[in-house]
Amino acid sequence: MDTPLQNLAVIGAGAMGSGIAALFASKGLDVVLVDPMEGALDRARAVIERQLNVYAPGQVAAVMQRIRMAPGLDAAAACDLVIEAVPENLELKRGLFAQLDTLCKPEAIFATNTSGLSINAIASAVTRRDRFVGTHFFTPADVIPLVEVVRNDATSEDTVARVMATLRLGGKRPVLVRQDIPGFIANRIQHALAREAISLLEKGVASAEDIDEVVKWSLGIRLALSGPLEQRDMNGIDVHYAIASYLYKDLENRTEPSDLLKSKVENGQLGAKSGQGFYAWSPERRERVLREKSAALGELAAWLNAKAGDS
Repeated sequence: MDTPLQNLAVIGAGAMGSGIAALFASKGLDVVLVDPMEGALDRARAVIERQLNVYAPGQVAAVMQRIRMAPGLDAAAACDLVIEAVPENLELKRGLFAQLDTLCKPEAIFATNTSGLSINAIASAVTRRDRFVGTHFFTPADVIPLVEVVRNDATSEDTVARVMATLRLGGKRPVLVRQDIPGFIANRIQHALAREAISLLEKGVASAEDIDEVVKWSLGIRLALSGPLEQRDMNGIDVHYAIASYLYKDLENRTEPSDLLKSKVENGQLGAKSGQGFYAWSPERRERVLREKSAALGELAAWLNAKAGDS
């Protein structure tokens, strides 16, 4: 049955959970956003309103009326779909779902938002493994169209169909990941790209700015319209094979994070949130870039969706 689920709970009111709640509420669904941490819901309200003022200024009041905020898990008890969006900690997620399993009605479907933790491992905390999936949203969750829907070994076809129908109702483009593998699809490809980029920087081949410039203005533009496998077809698989035959042996293939990456973490150079990473980030620059990129990503996603609809 591919009928969308209408009554949603989102557990965790951080950036990801707030974005997911705003997404579904903006599509007319009723959402309860749950977070027990003091001040979390007030911060979420401010974040949601700020984001909506960027891409849907006329909808702020209506969307906020569809989001009920609550500190306790019992607020999710009557919901048809519960999406967890707490930090990437396996035991935290397992403990949370064990509680939800006793609180929620038996027919409710559970979804964990994780970037790569094992769906089987998280689902082992509940009795309803057939009604449990991974839903990997991408930041900003209310802007990036794609969601990876990841099965565990016991996920039913009905659960997959209903979750994907609900995501489509929310304006998403869900894809099914048939096997529970580390990193799923996107993060495996993203980390392979980042590993090579960091290696090039570490070897002094080019600056961080120039490496990013190459990716943004060649591969990035093309990848928005053609995935890597389609592009191999268009270029010719024989051409790819010929290049792969000499290039693969020279590509970065280490199985541990690079010394450069390790030193950045050890020295607290964590990126925009700490003020320094591969680039320097003032608070003003961070806010400006986040705001401008969210707006630009929204425009690009809308254009790509329109092009996909025309094809």
